[in-house]
Amino acid sequence: MATSSSAGYRWARDAVGVTLILAAGLAGYWLFPDNLALLTRVIAVALLVLSIDLVTGYGGVATLGQAALFGAGAYAAGIACVNGVTEPLTLILIGAVAGAVAGLFMGTIMLRAHGLAQLVLSIAIVQLFHEAANKASAYTGGSDGLAGLMVSPLFGAFEFDLWGRTAYLFGLALLIVVFASLRFIVSSPFGMLCRGIKEDPVRIRAMGAFVFPVLLKMFVISGAVAGIGGALAAISTQVVGLDSVSFELSANALVMLVLGGLGTLYGALVGTVIFMGFEHVVSAINPFHWMTMVGALLIGVVLAAPGGLSGLLDRMSGISRRRKEKRT
Repeated sequence: MATSSSAGYRWARDAVGVTLILAAGLAGYWLFPDNLALLTRVIAVALLVLSIDLVTGYGGVATLGQAALFGAGAYAAGIACVNGVTEPLTLILIGAVAGAVAGLFMGTIMLRAHGLAQLVLSIAIVQLFHEAANKASAYTGGSDGLAGLMVSPLFGAFEFDLWGRTAYLFGLALLIVVFASLRFIVSSPFGMLCRGIKEDPVRIRAMGAFVFPVLLKMFVISGAVAGIGGALAAISTQVVGLDSVSFELSANALVMLVLGGLGTLYGALVGTVIFMGFEHVVSAINPFHWMTMVGALLIGVVLAAPGGLSGLLDRMSGISRRRKEKRT
């Protein structure tokens, strides 16, 4: 009975969570019609942060190179668009495949090491991707960026206008579909196995499971999610720059995940929205010292909520639920 009740609560919470994401997204559309380009960027980066949560929060793999997968999706979609493939859903699929292939490559290398060595390898990989994109200027535009992306109307009817309305709603729909799919994946036996590997890989091996292929599969899924985010960024801005495959983007994305909380998926969304929203507001107020304020925010959150903001909310909701159960 307890297990059934717990599963029912989890599914109800996920349904409410997806509904809240949709409601918040639609509220953003109506409340900030002049900032839809920024909100679409938030969605693209949120997909990147979700991909990090898969490998770090659920698989326990330390990485600072996830922007390589994001950039692979962005450049793949951008190059395909310049060469005549302009249908948005096809470009998203191309970005997902490119990100998955990059994830397969990255995971194959990184999973040979452990701990600090993984971080070093991830940094090296993202720097190699960055340099490769810079050198292959005939295809990527190099430091000037890949411009001239002309995307066809979505479903042949909804054009990607200057106000970013179509791009934002398209991105919101992608985020909801990807988030719901990931919630299903992490709640499946495969997701539970990944959590077990994170907690005690030696015990999982002793039980007869193969750790490497499980984590590699999670890396491929993570790459597909990051690739979708990169493709969305390329479609919405109609340009792909070297910042899409930079170490700075990887580091910021990891900070967003820590801010929101690892291993929940919800934390990835919460951390991205708060970090990028805070950055946007504070940098407008003080363009010279805004990083100091962002650093102060991060220190405060880490000290007050070591598990991130989503972990703090979970503890508060758990306490409230237990109190209600005691009363009944």
